Amino acid sequence: MKPNIILINCDDLGYGDLGCYGSTVNKTPAIDRMAAEGTRFTDFYMASPVCSPSRGAMLTGCYPSRIGFGEFDGRWVLFPGMPLGLNTSEVTVARMLKDAGYATKIVGKWHCGDQREHLPTRHGFDSYYGIPYSNDMGKQGEDDRFPPLPLLRDETVIQAQPDQRGVTERYVEESVRFMRDNAQSATPFFLYLAHMHVHLPHYPAERFLRESENGPYGGAVAAIDWATDVLLHELKALGLDEETLVVFTSDNGSRMQGQGGSNGSLRGIKGSTWEGGMRVPMIARWPGKVPAGRVCDEIALSMDLCPTLAKIGGGSVPDDRIIDGKDIQPILYGREGAVCEHEAFFYYRKNALEAVRSGKWKLHIRREPPKEKGNLTVDTGDAPQLEELEELYDLQADIGETENVYHQHPDVVADLLAKAEACREDIGDSAVGIEGRNIRPAGRVDNPDTLTHYDPEHPYMIAMYDLKERG
Repeated sequence: MKPNIILINCDDLGYGDLGCYGSTVNKTPAIDRMAAEGTRFTDFYMASPVCSPSRGAMLTGCYPSRIGFGEFDGRWVLFPGMPLGLNTSEVTVARMLKDAGYATKIVGKWHCGDQREHLPTRHGFDSYYGIPYSNDMGKQGEDDRFPPLPLLRDETVIQAQPDQRGVTERYVEESVRFMRDNAQSATPFFLYLAHMHVHLPHYPAERFLRESENGPYGGAVAAIDWATDVLLHELKALGLDEETLVVFTSDNGSRMQGQGGSNGSLRGIKGSTWEGGMRVPMIARWPGKVPAGRVCDEIALSMDLCPTLAKIGGGSVPDDRIIDGKDIQPILYGREGAVCEHEAFFYYRKNALEAVRSGKWKLHIRREPPKEKGNLTVDTGDAPQLEELEELYDLQADIGETENVYHQHPDVVADLLAKAEACREDIGDSAVGIEGRNIRPAGRVDNPDTLTHYDPEHPYMIAMYDLKERG
């Protein structure tokens, strides 16, 4: 029997935001229990420190630059009405599982393009219910920068400017209905639940806000925990607990370090190639298959999820293109001697290669100096000014990247520089003007349009969101 697969992806949830990863201010009993009943990964990386590239990479198993997702006409992420999106020629994990007989559904944030050709229903998902990009890309705080925030069912806007305090509950209801429908028909299912939380602005339901010891941020984390609790409870009620793999992760690190959010002992925040920007929580639970109570310190990448989940479901991974992810089933199941098969992991910021990790060593090559106002949502697309670096860190001994040992290990530096050069030749590096030999274009349409347009006569539930924060 093919197992069911649930992939839960949070938005901007930091490495230190969960109790099982060290948080003392956020209440996450369900996720902590999930970790106790499964395996918690300590060295799990997203392929980008921001959302659109990280999500495209996870779904296709490819570095963002390989699929034209490093940047979007110079911008960090996709914005409403842009002509760009995930190319229809790319093959997502949803497509691989659908072809293997799975019912496939995404609930929540897509952020891989809002033009019809780029929507989830064109990329292997049977159905879609959610807000197609970040929850700050609507009308908020007396700001007319964006059109009304759309809530979609499949390819149709069913509401504009929904009450964000109820969105997570609606997502959970939709997810449970999908699980029940397929349990009744005995169809294996793939559910991708992509949370709105904890991206700015924070609109947790009143219950979670009232119970939070960490303000609105803690309330948003609690909403994620509640949603996880409901899904795990439903699996048991349906008799599917031992037949379902559940994976929990986040699209990048928290940008709210010191402001409610936490990347734990990691340095840096969302948008940076410090560990805090790209190392994120990852928990896998599958009773009888994934070892319970285990902590895994092998390097694993979000790009590994695509081929791994596809093969678990009996799907075929394309052999006519380069897929960067590896099948990590041996690591997932805790098999003796299972180790990371990646020679190196490459940290990109847009299309610029900034760092490389191999084993315990991480070499920083260059970095964009911090800006006084680093609001990613209103990124102007200006070309970054990059500083060349000589920084080497032993992440095994120095997880916080505080002690530069560059000059003590010239052999390690030389090896990592050679790996970086090979990566440049493969997928490029805009910082040195190399395009890369093995890259594919993003999808692009003519005459793009936004999904919604403001209508002063429309009876919006929330005409203008009252919070001004964007993230």
